[in-house]
Amino acid sequence: MNKKLWIAALLVTVMAVAAGCGSKPTAAPAPSQTQGAGTEVNVPEDQNSENETNDTEITDPVTVETEGTTSTPDSTPSSSGSEGTTSSGGTSTESNSTSQSTEQKTINVFYTDPEELEVHEATASISYATDDDKYKEAFAALQQTSDDKLVPLWAKEIELKSVKFDAGALTLDIHMPDTARLGAGGEAYAIDALKKTFFQFDEVKSLDLLVDGQQSESLMGHVDLEHPMTRSE
Repeated sequence: MNKKLWIAALLVTVMAVAAGCGSKPTAAPAPSQTQGAGTEVNVPEDQNSENETNDTEITDPVTVETEGTTSTPDSTPSSSGSEGTTSSGGTSTESNSTSQSTEQKTINVFYTDPEELEVHEATASISYATDDDKYKEAFAALQQTSDDKLVPLWAKEIELKSVKFDAGALTLDIHMPDTARLGAGGEAYAIDALKKTFFQFDEVKSLDLLVDGQQSESLMGHVDLEHPMTRSE
């Protein structure tokens, strides 16, 4: 009887020990993924490739657009130069092809002396591009001199309004203020100086002098004025 009790007590003890061993927690398996900073996460290779493709920004190696403006790194500056400049760097000037050559000529010009005793001959150098300019310059030479011994018979106040030359006939239209008028002797010398100055040009066969566009009977009121004056042979 005692032996059976002992065996029963032993079985109860064994069962109690076995029950205690069965409640022991099972060790967790080694984690394949661990969250947190600095911890490597194992991801399948296919998923890594997809993420790298989505996270990578592909830029155009040739064209870069900034604020609506497209620039190309390989583009070269335009070969066209600034306005008015040729491709070789020189400046194109249209006036060079249209400019007229200027001719210089020494002519005879006629003045009087301070006492208005007679007409004196002198020379003057003029520059001109056309025949009209030549006649204007000749008239201007009559109005000035650098010689103190010579006095112009045509004052600077006299305005040459127009010049017309047609088939050997030269017409001068002037405006003469009262301050430019001379006496009878001075008026005769002035007309004589005008004729000698312009008839030295071989192409001028006749000379007509108008005052404010009109054929006046007298230039200054003392001497008759011919219309036209002709070259004396």
